[in-house]
Amino acid sequence: MATSKASKNLLATLIVLATILANATAQNAVADVVTQDFFNGVINKGTGDCPGKSFYTRDAFLNAANTYNQFGSGSAEASKREIAAFFAHVSHETGFLCKIDETEGENKDYCDETRTDNPCNPDKRYFGRGPLQVTWNYNYGAAGRALNFDGLNAPETVGTDVVVSFKASLWFWMENVHSVISQGFGATTRKINGDVECDGKEPELVQARINYYNDYCNQLGVSPGDNLSC
Repeated sequence: MATSKASKNLLATLIVLATILANATAQNAVADVVTQDFFNGVINKGTGDCPGKSFYTRDAFLNAANTYNQFGSGSAEASKREIAAFFAHVSHETGFLCKIDETEGENKDYCDETRTDNPCNPDKRYFGRGPLQVTWNYNYGAAGRALNFDGLNAPETVGTDVVVSFKASLWFWMENVHSVISQGFGATTRKINGDVECDGKEPELVQARINYYNDYCNQLGVSPGDNLSC
């Protein structure tokens, strides 16, 4: 009996250690791909008035990425493609990490009153903020619960705390996009803004995202794969 219990304890310990090692490996892989030079190459493309240049940092991104060990996981090729896809969409949404808050976002209504599980605060606005421009009350509410900030009553946190900003975008990515990475870059665009851009609605915007993705894949030394458009 004692031997059996000891064996179970050893097995449990080995599982924990294996999990820790896997998480550390995934985190190191992302850091190895998103070098300071790569990050600078993205953010330095921003032109004009760029508040993001004094806000977004590689360290904040890596801090946030450590929360999601499945981001950039898998083979070296799969990891690089996912990272290239993430930064392609970030580049499109923010003008190469130039923008923090959505342009004229204060004038836009992103309160879905049917989502009573995430009731809007009438004094707050749920416009796009952060690297992927997280929008809508239901996304702020869910992200806040997952990341331990008050997304419904303090959505501005996504635009003022750089680590939370990256975490909220990665939360959205892992909840909505990560699962379709293997289907090709076009599937990620459909998840992010398919209703507006895909199926011939905005082909120039779709192509812009593809161009960013191809560029980052080239920088990272990985083929972009198939099914790039939506």
